[in-house]
Amino acid sequence: MASPVREGNLEAPTRHALDWRNPAFYDEEALHREMERVFDICHGCRRCVSLCQSFPTLFDLVDASASMEVDGVRKEDYWRVVEHCYLCDLCYMTKCPYVPPHEWNLDFPHLMLRAKAVHFRGGDTRLRDKLLTSTDLVGKFCGIPIVAPAVNAANRIGPLRKLVEGVVGVHSEAWLPEFVSKPLRRRLKVLDPATPGEAAGRTTGKIALFATCYMNRNEPGPGADLVAVFEHNGIPVTLAEKERCCGMPKLELGDLQSVRLAKEANIPVLAALVDAGWDLTALIPSCVLMFKQELPLLFPDDPDVRKVKNAFFDPFEYLMLRHREGRLKTDFRHGLGKVALHSACHQRVQNIGPKTKEVLSLVPGTEVDAIERCSGHDGTYAVKTEYHRYAMKIVKPVVSRVNQAEPDHYGSDCAMAGHHIAHARADGSAPEHPITLLRKAYGV
Repeated sequence: MASPVREGNLEAPTRHALDWRNPAFYDEEALHREMERVFDICHGCRRCVSLCQSFPTLFDLVDASASMEVDGVRKEDYWRVVEHCYLCDLCYMTKCPYVPPHEWNLDFPHLMLRAKAVHFRGGDTRLRDKLLTSTDLVGKFCGIPIVAPAVNAANRIGPLRKLVEGVVGVHSEAWLPEFVSKPLRRRLKVLDPATPGEAAGRTTGKIALFATCYMNRNEPGPGADLVAVFEHNGIPVTLAEKERCCGMPKLELGDLQSVRLAKEANIPVLAALVDAGWDLTALIPSCVLMFKQELPLLFPDDPDVRKVKNAFFDPFEYLMLRHREGRLKTDFRHGLGKVALHSACHQRVQNIGPKTKEVLSLVPGTEVDAIERCSGHDGTYAVKTEYHRYAMKIVKPVVSRVNQAEPDHYGSDCAMAGHHIAHARADGSAPEHPITLLRKAYGV
């Protein structure tokens, strides 16, 4: 007799808060029992095999075991699955049929996060990984005026990159971002908190930009483009008086105490902006997701975290909300032709819909081909010696789609993903951030 269909299977996925401050969270035996339970479900399903390298690794381990079941996989080999998970969240949000409220209560990314946290607390994390995720420290040092040109030049010297690969473990052929000596936060203004905005729908009509480590220290151009686009639409843009890394790199490392410290530095500043009537945004989807999802799940009882969550928007989500209220200008001067747009994982899993595509499609003479595949970059995964080849494998279908489109422009909401795609194309072309394309369309 067939099992009855549960109504819960058709409900929207829901996320449980992470009980990471409970000592039981770090119980290794309990962790292994839960991993065996979840891995067994994944082995029987295998829908996520094409998403990243975690699932092929798991299935290969199972298929090579004596029993050809999860119980035949050694517990010490579980880490080989964990190390390939960079918390893109796609399995949870786009593939898995067993997420809560399903009775199996499967949350693969947060199980991998728990494993990373246990690993980190056990002192097993490499110094290289701690350094790569210390984005504030690295950016501040490499942004020193006499240091930035030297670092950028060194990153272009093959033999030196080979030496760095051998010593540090950063792949010699991976794309690395350049550093700027004049960060974004020194190029933009902090406005008077009382600056007025014209509210429309859910938006207040004035927005504070969380600069992000990458846009601040590596690629400030899209930040300036965002200001130009928003101000053209009558939306004042300010900066938070101070900020630290959002904490996503440390989250992916399992260093939850560092995430807490970043939260304690950022949330009071951002909450004060919200109290002054400002909405919030950032140009890196991972940073937006950190404030919208991960921090609220780590600190569910913090009212300021909830306040910031409710005021944080993806930039193109914000523009579409304004458009629906008749408050977005459509006085575009230039069509963009064909645009191949990579949809960043951490934007897709915000469940806001394809807002970047929707905004760019408002531009006359523009056709947008959205590519919903992971690029495999993750900020640090693609640059590590032991994972670079997998990142290049994951990006191949994206590159194929871009090449088939023969676009006039291509890029991603995640600037690093865009550069990774360009690196894999290896044809001398350069990606363009969607906000840069929108500014071109406006001609401002």
